[in-house]
Amino acid sequence: MHSDGTITIRVNGEHRRVAAGLTLAALAGELGLSPQKIAVERNLEVVPRSTLAEVMVADGDEIEIVHFVGGGDHQGAGDDGWSVAGRRFTSRLIIGTGKYKSFEENAAAAEASGAEIVTVAVRRVNVSDPGQPMLTDFIDPKRYTYLPNTAGCFTAEDAIRTLRLAREAGGWDLVKLEVLGEAKTLYPDMVETLRATEILAKEGFLPMVYCTDDPIAAKRLEDAGAVAIMPLGAPIGSGLGIQNEVTIRLIVEGAKVPVLVDAGVGTASDAARAMELGCDGVLMNTAIAEAKNPVLMAQAMRHAVAAGRLAYRAGRMGKRRYADPSSPLAGLI
Repeated sequence: MHSDGTITIRVNGEHRRVAAGLTLAALAGELGLSPQKIAVERNLEVVPRSTLAEVMVADGDEIEIVHFVGGGDHQGAGDDGWSVAGRRFTSRLIIGTGKYKSFEENAAAAEASGAEIVTVAVRRVNVSDPGQPMLTDFIDPKRYTYLPNTAGCFTAEDAIRTLRLAREAGGWDLVKLEVLGEAKTLYPDMVETLRATEILAKEGFLPMVYCTDDPIAAKRLEDAGAVAIMPLGAPIGSGLGIQNEVTIRLIVEGAKVPVLVDAGVGTASDAARAMELGCDGVLMNTAIAEAKNPVLMAQAMRHAVAAGRLAYRAGRMGKRRYADPSSPLAGLI
């Protein structure tokens, strides 16, 4: 303790001097933050929100404060819903919340897409400017299901730590797990992903897992506790479309949990093709956020996912090697 009755702590990596005897709730108040909208980690241990008013800050403490950031459905006749971990949804399109020019544009795209689930990244609160707008001010978590993800995590430990904080911040146990192998391709590290899945499932999380388009790896994730399998169609943010339809189809055929194409979608036809392969849904971010008109593209994706699903349910005609006339040839003049 310093002679003036203050102590030194680190908050989100920044040294700060605060009054001795301060609780974590009081610290949040001094920073202009609502304890109801944040999660706090003290010395690598998540502090339950219900105890923030009781836990005292001590000299030398390392404090992390995080929150969520961005990174009416149009249904045709006969459209059906889907379920994941016992939760029912109508829209089969999940969108991300990163790369948009503004929260307003993000909210407008979410509305146009008809999505009911949005992925959200967990990032440090900007304690230097706590008055900055938050995603929750624009995309209401009471209307949309927030799906916290581990974007940017390269080890199982980092991903698990992030999701523990996410659960404390919002109370959600349905989460998206991704553990990346390296920064160039952003391909998942399946060894670390499988390890994280096992640990999270044992802790009561319901992980929807980003993975390679490998049917064997997908089955192992399902056995480890994944509630949904999310193979990449192509590298994250590439917009290349589905590169290996054969393995995606094999994953769909072998899975007992929902399968959603995650990553690589570039335009509406890619989304429709994923649904025609029998996937339960499609998750995308860049394809909408980086379109010249994100709101219009969100609407296009909404229709593409619905059309692809209807086509899958209808069952396509068989392919033939030669032409087959649409009109009978008998009785020609």
